[in-house]
Amino acid sequence: MTDTPNTDSESARRTVAFLATDGVEQIELTAPREALDQAGATTVLLSLTHGEIQAFENDTEPADTFAVDQLVAEASVDDFDALVLPGGTTNPDTLRLDTDAVSFVRDFVNSGKPVGVICHGPWTLVEADVVRGRTLTSYPSVRTDIRNAGGTVVDEEVVVDGNLISSRNPDDIPAFCEAVVQAVTALDAAE
Repeated sequence: MTDTPNTDSESARRTVAFLATDGVEQIELTAPREALDQAGATTVLLSLTHGEIQAFENDTEPADTFAVDQLVAEASVDDFDALVLPGGTTNPDTLRLDTDAVSFVRDFVNSGKPVGVICHGPWTLVEADVVRGRTLTSYPSVRTDIRNAGGTVVDEEVVVDGNLISSRNPDDIPAFCEAVVQAVTALDAAE
């Protein structure tokens, strides 16, 4: 017998993409994914290659591996209702060098659908040239890059600017998860 999502949940009809690769900060992948799964959404892990990705804790300690559901090169923004970009330093640094990942992120932000990004994740947004005129937060070492790309940075646990939801680090995960779940839930209320 397979478990079925809670169809009473407002998020039950929603599919959320998580874009990550090796070096992702594990808690920044798992906590938002669990929060969305518990809200009844379907979550899909997109990456650059088939197989598994290696997560880390504190950027240096290997943690668990996670099965890739789909390649970002084969993904369409139309198939997803929201996107989450977890951090870790290696993960977004690798993603911003991949043209398919950068195009997907650019198209997703421009679609107006919710995009959650935490810690070093905004590096991919910077590469996609979608932070100009936007306000967000990030890990301190990414803030100059955001400013140089035309964005405004504030030091708050969660910042919502239109469809962008951003947080600074793993300490902000409870607020980040709540804001992302609210954004996905609000999609149903808007229909």
